[in-house]
Amino acid sequence: MPIRKIKKLRRDRTEISCCLKYSILSVNMICGLFLLSVGVWALNEKNVFSNLSSNLLYDPAFVFIISGSITFLIGFTGCVGSLRENTLLLSIHSILLIVLLLLEIGLGVLTFILKDKGWIKSQATYGLRNFILHYREDADQQNLIDYIQQQWECCGIDTPSDWDANRYFNCTSSILGSREACGVPFSCCKTNSNDIIANKQCGYDVRKEGFSLEVSKIIYERGCILAGEELFEENLITISSLFIICIFVQILGICFAQNLRQDILAQKAKWK
Repeated sequence: MPIRKIKKLRRDRTEISCCLKYSILSVNMICGLFLLSVGVWALNEKNVFSNLSSNLLYDPAFVFIISGSITFLIGFTGCVGSLRENTLLLSIHSILLIVLLLLEIGLGVLTFILKDKGWIKSQATYGLRNFILHYREDADQQNLIDYIQQQWECCGIDTPSDWDANRYFNCTSSILGSREACGVPFSCCKTNSNDIIANKQCGYDVRKEGFSLEVSKIIYERGCILAGEELFEENLITISSLFIICIFVQILGICFAQNLRQDILAQKAKWK
């Protein structure tokens, strides 16, 4: 074969965009491995599903495992497809991203449609009730509702009295010697910027009749459902912007995968 023809073939082979290929590779590896690691860590903390008594749909560990698995599947097809220049895997990667994109758009539309119809509120209420019920039995749910109550500055679902659903905080607690009876968790307490260490006993006895101090100065009396609604309304523009950015990034991923696939097919056609 003449030297000039060999050089031409070598130049044609470089037409596949290396930048495009390794961009897809790196993005999918980072996202997939990160979420999968979070899912595995959550699974380990749950001690391999040792507690299945609560609704798994509202279990944070289960949510991370499912999210990590889906992201890993999408990331795997993108990584291997771009690294090995496999058009089939790149097609599967694009299809999975399209399906995920359509689901996200559908979920976003349903959220705005059902926002005022009570369905979302009822689901949130059901989830928070599960968190309260299993507060001392599930560390993940305990940490999550503590985070919500502290960050949203709320207590309970609608009022602090919702903590009666937990057998440790119930005013007629069946747990012998429960010091938390007729109280609330420390995450319901109003914090002082001067406090170096959080007072874990600040919620004791606050719901007892004849409590000596003014309750409103110690704990938050606003429910977390109302706090969540107000937070959503206040940050609607930010949430919408993040949603649009997420959709845009996924569309770019689909375009990059399809462009790389077309480049590979074009090079295969030249070699044939």
